Amino acid sequence: MADLQEASVTLPSDPASVSAARKHVSAVLAEWGLPTESDVLDTVRLIVSELATNAVQHTFGKSPTFTVDLQLERDEQLRIGVTDSHPRWPQRLPAAVQQDNGRGMVIIRWLTAECGGRLSVTPTPDGGKTIWIALPWTAPVKG
Repeated sequence: MADLQEASVTLPSDPASVSAARKHVSAVLAEWGLPTESDVLDTVRLIVSELATNAVQHTFGKSPTFTVDLQLERDEQLRIGVTDSHPRWPQRLPAAVQQDNGRGMVIIRWLTAECGGRLSVTPTPDGGKTIWIALPWTAPVKG
């Protein structure tokens, strides 16, 4: 298998695109060998859903699109990146804050850590950012 497999989709910053992002990621990961009925895929779908929702809701119309990138490195590590062009980076909320939303990054960080992964944020050349999730790849290698 190749040292690096990649897939990408750019979607409009619209609530309907969250579902499209999830479906795209599910299809790509199934093609790469991740069983469609696995806990890992469910976790990845939830992470993508939260990241895409953030890209739609928290860019306040200043990012007309967002991009979901998938990278599988040497059948060892899956990287998921969601890029938008809004300059504001994710903010950590104080634990005492009581509100109905704004917990997406908390969920993402917890799920990522639970899977043995890591989260990072990198700037883009146009002033936006990419939120990257790196997870160990757990799919059986196709022989």
